Amino acid sequence: MLVGEELLNKARSLSNRPEDDIARGCGYVGPSGRLLKKSFYRALVEAKAEAQGWQLPRSTTNSGGGGSRGRQAEFRTRVHGNGNLLIGHAYTRRLGLEPGQEFRIELNRDSRSICLLPLNDERMESDPDQVQPFSESQASDMAGVE
Repeated sequence: MLVGEELLNKARSLSNRPEDDIARGCGYVGPSGRLLKKSFYRALVEAKAEAQGWQLPRSTTNSGGGGSRGRQAEFRTRVHGNGNLLIGHAYTRRLGLEPGQEFRIELNRDSRSICLLPLNDERMESDPDQVQPFSESQASDMAGVE
């Protein structure tokens, strides 16, 4: 795929042809033969901006080398039809949990909350009162943790 001045020169030389032919001639074709128009147009704009001495803002979309962080955790879940409650990877990753770790489940009927207490946590073995469940404010504080 051509970029920069090479892209502009090739596009100019093919300017009498349809846009698809120009993109194809500049190498913007995927492995399956599909035309990569968005990548072609983005590269064309970047090349033109570079030639004019313009500074383009960084892309905030998923394509084009990052910028977006993808889906964000909503800090919500629901009970499935079979009665299971699923906690996704985003939450276990934020807590630093690893596959195979075991927990004691503590239910608080008054607040209708569930606490996971690590079985191998030394703090639990020495003084169970030291381990406190997350409050709502702590959970909302974790929303900013990455």
